[in-house]
Amino acid sequence: MKILILEDERALAESMAEFLEDVGYEVSMFSHSEDALNAIYEHSFELLLLDVKVHGQSGFEMLKELREQGNNIPAIFVTSLTDIGDLTQGYKSGCCDYIRKPFELAELQFRVENVIKSQYAATDKELIELPEGFSYGITKFKLFQDENEISLTKTEVKMIELLIKHRGSVVSLELFSDEIWSHGVLEANVRVQINQLRKKTHSNLIRNVRGLGYTIDS
Repeated sequence: MKILILEDERALAESMAEFLEDVGYEVSMFSHSEDALNAIYEHSFELLLLDVKVHGQSGFEMLKELREQGNNIPAIFVTSLTDIGDLTQGYKSGCCDYIRKPFELAELQFRVENVIKSQYAATDKELIELPEGFSYGITKFKLFQDENEISLTKTEVKMIELLIKHRGSVVSLELFSDEIWSHGVLEANVRVQINQLRKKTHSNLIRNVRGLGYTIDS
């Protein structure tokens, strides 16, 4: 699950990123809003963590622009601004939560997990139900079959999440390559990874759509 951090205090950004990666998220850091916007247009993120006072557009302006373009990635402002006017502007820009600096990293995790739960699943359920008796834990990044955990590598977790995100539609080999391997890999290597994942799960969970890619039925 990918999170974008826009924060110009490098030490804080690195601390947040290291903590979130330790609990299982994939994190990209930026200090300039233009660079962050370019990354959002080029890649898929499940959550934005935005400071307000950054190089380029402010976090408020950047999120407002995204919302006007129809981009609804959930966003949390992480800022030292405490005035009620700033808080109001943040929510009007389209954020779903607001963390005031300084904060404990445990609070960051709590708020991130709450937002992802509400965004990733339409209900408050911890598990997303999948075909063939499988389910996926949206905050613990674990796959289960009939309550038995399936051991997955970090890459396999990313593959499952990409399939769930595009559930009911086909994920092409090119999309797998672009989203999971930032440097890109050969399609043959992607097929090998998918086949290994299918062996761990079930061929009817991850279906091969000949000539197009792979899918998990909705």
